[in-house]
Amino acid sequence: MQALVYDKATMPWDKTRGFVRQTVARPELDEAANPADSMSVVIKVIFAGFCGSDRGIWNRTAFKGMIFESLKQEQHTTRIIGHEMVGEIVEVGSLVTGKYNYRAKDIVSTESHIICGVCHQCMIGQTHICADDQIIGISRDGCFAEYIKLPAAVLWPTDKKKIKLKVAALQEPFGNAVHACQVADLRGKTVGVFGCGTIGLFVIMVAKALGATRVIGVEPVPKNQEMARRLGADVVIPLDMSRTPKHGAAASKEVVQAVRDASRGIGVDVALEMAGFNSSVNNAIQSTRRGGEVVLFGLKQGSFQIQAFDRVIVNGLTLRSVIGRRIFDTWMVTRNLLEDESNGIQKHIYETILAGGRETVVHIDDFEPASFQSKLNEWPKLILEF
Repeated sequence: MQALVYDKATMPWDKTRGFVRQTVARPELDEAANPADSMSVVIKVIFAGFCGSDRGIWNRTAFKGMIFESLKQEQHTTRIIGHEMVGEIVEVGSLVTGKYNYRAKDIVSTESHIICGVCHQCMIGQTHICADDQIIGISRDGCFAEYIKLPAAVLWPTDKKKIKLKVAALQEPFGNAVHACQVADLRGKTVGVFGCGTIGLFVIMVAKALGATRVIGVEPVPKNQEMARRLGADVVIPLDMSRTPKHGAAASKEVVQAVRDASRGIGVDVALEMAGFNSSVNNAIQSTRRGGEVVLFGLKQGSFQIQAFDRVIVNGLTLRSVIGRRIFDTWMVTRNLLEDESNGIQKHIYETILAGGRETVVHIDDFEPASFQSKLNEWPKLILEF
């Protein structure tokens, strides 16, 4: 089968970029050799979303340790990338139907974190921060391939009559936005979204659906600024990256003042930091009113500096970090939001973020690194078709 892979044997991490298309073995169920296959399925991938994490691997800025360590344990050199998908089950293990009621031809998406089920966090219901999880496409082979084998326990049934398949492939990252918006009460609140990439754009729509009365976006890319407005942001504040170094720590006085001006002069009730840059984190903190909440979702490696840390305490701010999705609570809300036509979310995802499923979709047969890089530069979200 065809797959997009990172091959550490031929692609030195610090000297290469991108993925390569390779012919690799199709996964199969073999319960005699691997008893766990009795609870697994093989899925024919239909569409797979290209995530910000995948961009990090593409650019060699994230997940090197997890990929290299897992490949060492497997005694392999290639990792199939990708963790956002929708597909059709083509083969089920002998115990799958009885326990999970999945059958061949069912359409499913998947949670990307395969949990251990026995660590302290799993035992007390915090499965989204399992201490011994595997991440699809990072610490085990992913879905940028024609077929993938997965445990039935992580699958999520999807009704293609209610959710377009191209949108259904994005349920996992959309769930990130849902989770981020659920850790604080947004009802009647003024919300700031710092970073309007794909998940930041999702957050704008989810925040409004969950009751936020005013949403303020902060974003450097003009195309994303326009998308943010179309998706419901009441105010979008441009961020001049030439005056705010990407890897600098200091907040932008101009951005902070603009956010405060747009929120009655006191700052936002809830700031959602979605970009992960040090300066963006400080923008979010300094733009939040006294007693407000800051939700930290953007992820970058390395040490960060919190500017004027004493003000975080004196102003009584609450900082909350968010990872992944609550399994499967977040998925329930995600499905309800996408299936509800009255909120327009699914329509906006398809028509605005995915541009009607035209320029943003690349078939695996047409994959070529240089042209794919050009599309990555142009669009916040791409989808691979198989």
